[in-house]
Formats: sequence, C-alpha cells, structure tokens
Amino acid sequence: MDVVTFGETMVLFTPESTGPLRYAGTFEKKIGGAESNLVIALARLGHQVGWISRLGDDEFGHYVRNFIRGEGVDTSQVVLDGQYPTAVFFKERIIGQDPKIYYYRRGSAASCMVPGDVDENYIAQAKYLHITGITPALSATCKDAVFHAMELARRNKLTVVFDPNIRFKLWSREEAGPALMEIASRCDMVLPGLDEGEIMTGKTTPEEIAADFLQRGVQVVVIKLGERGAFYATASQSEYVKGFPVNHIVDTVGAGDGFAAGFLSGLLRGWSYRKAVELGNRIGAYALTVAGDVEGYPFWHQVAPDQRKEILR
Repeated sequence: MDVVTFGETMVLFTPESTGPLRYAGTFEKKIGGAESNLVIALARLGHQVGWISRLGDDEFGHYVRNFIRGEGVDTSQVVLDGQYPTAVFFKERIIGQDPKIYYYRRGSAASCMVPGDVDENYIAQAKYLHITGITPALSATCKDAVFHAMELARRNKLTVVFDPNIRFKLWSREEAGPALMEIASRCDMVLPGLDEGEIMTGKTTPEEIAADFLQRGVQVVVIKLGERGAFYATASQSEYVKGFPVNHIVDTVGAGDGFAAGFLSGLLRGWSYRKAVELGNRIGAYALTVAGDVEGYPFWHQVAPDQRKEILR
C-alpha cells in the first residue's frame, strides 16, 4: 500500500442550471470528499491506496462506497453504519465565480468515527498516511481518531502528510488555527494554501509561513499558490515552482486535492521535491477543467508523455 487516508465523503448534488438553488429543478448526483478525492487521483496515477471511513448503511452509503471502490481504491476498512446517515451537500453554480457549497453533514455516520475505526495493521502496510483538517472538525471523536492515526503512523514509521483544508462552516477561525497547528507540528509534511498558512502561523509570505512550520519540526512544507504554482521548503532548500496555465476554469473544487495527489505520486516515484511539486501543479490544473470533484483527474498514461524526459533520466 502506498497511501492510506481517512475522512468523510458525501453525496454531491449539482444543479444542471446556474443561479440560486431555490430555482434549480434538476440535479446531477456525484460524490465529494477531500480524502477520497486524493486517493482516487492517486489510483488513476497507478498507486495502491486505501480509504477509511464510516458511511450510512443506506442507498447513498452504498453508492459512495461502490463508486470509490470502482476507482481502484481499497475500501475494506469502510464501516456501513445502520444508525446514522450518509451526508449530502449541494453546489450552487454562479457563472464566473467559485461555486457556493451547502453542507448537510451534522450527525452523519462519518462524524461518528472513533479511534477504533483506524486499524494499526492496516496503517502499517502503507508508506504515507494522509490526513486533512476537515476530519478533526467533524466531532470530538473524529479529532481523537486523527491523533490516534498519527500515533500509529509514527509507531510504524510512516510519513505523515497533512493538508489543512480549512472549512469555516465546521469551525471558527479562532478554533481552527490552534487545533490545526497542533496537528501540523506532529506531521512530516504540511501542504497548506497561502491563506491557510496565514491563519495557522500569523505570517504573510510563503517564506515566513514555511519557516514557521519548519521551526516546529515539519520536514517539508509546500504552500499552494493557485495559478502562481507553489512554494516548497525544507531545512536546506526552497523554491517557487510555477503553475500550469488553464485557459478556461470550469470548477475549482478538487484542485488542491489533485495537487496533493500529484505531489505524493512524484515522491512515490522517487522524484525530487521540485519535480514532485511540478507534477502536483499539473494534476491540480487538470482538475480545474471539468465540473465535479474527481472527474478531471487524469490517468497516468495521460500524464506520462509530459514526464518522459524525467522518466528517462
């Protein structure tokens, strides 16, 4: 197993029309969740991945599990919970703007995850544990599960990768900053957006934000800068890596998860940090071109021609 992650995936309803949801009459049903986005993208890039979660033992829960499993992700650790439902959310499409998101996830099956849902033997198979800042915001037991998973990863010598993925509909800025920094300080790699880095550290530039994380024991910091690309830093090197231009952006949701998947894919292939960040930028750019969370992620045969020179070195 290359990467294991855990968190909530919901059923996503996207209206076929643009404008306020109150006027929408027909919807398309898909799935959405940062953690499952990541492992689906990695599976398409040729990696062995696993996703841990709870879903309602309902039609939506079976749909989510079957979709993710159909993408080549191991779902053997997913619990179907007969007591709590699978969460849903809606996108409101406004031309020329990022979509507005409406969540209906309170009391969901995933919010009832507990440390016991994370099995040490399963975690120990992987090279990387990926976590996001969404899961600890779902409930106190989910937060406990995150810290338990990090402890299991540390015990079994996994590299722990943290994407803050701040969701202010789940907790306030004042709650999120300190809680996420506590998690980040126990991780090997941190992948914040620029605004997330500012919230967590109080710094304003990529260099200052990265330095703050490195001083807390993080080994690698990659700050996502949108169309500008990304900035990465370790104790001995740092560099800006330009992004890939996208002529027509259709949907921004899922781009950050695509970046994380590309970055980890590069590392799993033994590439340098710079080359891994370049791949992250490329996969993130793919995600921008298609509506939906995962629909734009490419397969490795689509990406490989662009990486041929690197492969031959």
